[in-house]
Amino acid sequence: MTSSPAAPHDHPHGPGHGQAPASEHPPTSVEHWDERYSGEPTWSGEPNGALVAEVAGLTPGRVLDIGCGEGADAVWLAQQGWEVTALDISPNAVALTQAAAERVGVSVTGVAAGLLSADLPAAGFDLVSAMYPVLERTPDRAVERKLTSLVAPGGTLLFVHHEVDPAHVHEGFDPTRFLDPAAVRASLGDEWEVVVDEARPRHVAGGAGAGHTVDLVVRARKR
Repeated sequence: MTSSPAAPHDHPHGPGHGQAPASEHPPTSVEHWDERYSGEPTWSGEPNGALVAEVAGLTPGRVLDIGCGEGADAVWLAQQGWEVTALDISPNAVALTQAAAERVGVSVTGVAAGLLSADLPAAGFDLVSAMYPVLERTPDRAVERKLTSLVAPGGTLLFVHHEVDPAHVHEGFDPTRFLDPAAVRASLGDEWEVVVDEARPRHVAGGAGAGHTVDLVVRARKR
């Protein structure tokens, strides 16, 4: 499985993402996402609305931004006082994120790797944020276990995806292959308190993901 950039606001990294450039590579590959992040900016440059809303009441600490994309979420989190690790399978995306952070004078640690292969500390983050990620399911639920293992006691897991509109699913792309909020919610054991589990309207004026109008949001706290 690979983790792909989950960019802020209107990320592509989910079933039926916006108008992505054509690629001959599978959507879980480094090559696919490096192609996507090798040209002009795709997204609005603003942090995700769901991220801003859900993080508002949290005390800044260590955060893992899974699928950092062009860096708007990572930069915003750093500006709020979080110690940010920005993860993306695409080295191009990590470079874009670090350049965006440098432009506004904040620090972000970049990691170019897939989620399962990344060298990340167990229970090392007060917040793990996955905004519209492409995380491929496995029979042993390895992705779900990795996500939950990264959250420190008392920390938060935030997982957000687009509600899938069949009219926007690309031909040949099966959204059931990938982790969604319902699967994340179902994987949480008794040590978790589910704080938010809802569908929520989203409003994005620009960027490739502006056509998506509903977010599925799961926020849970590890006891």
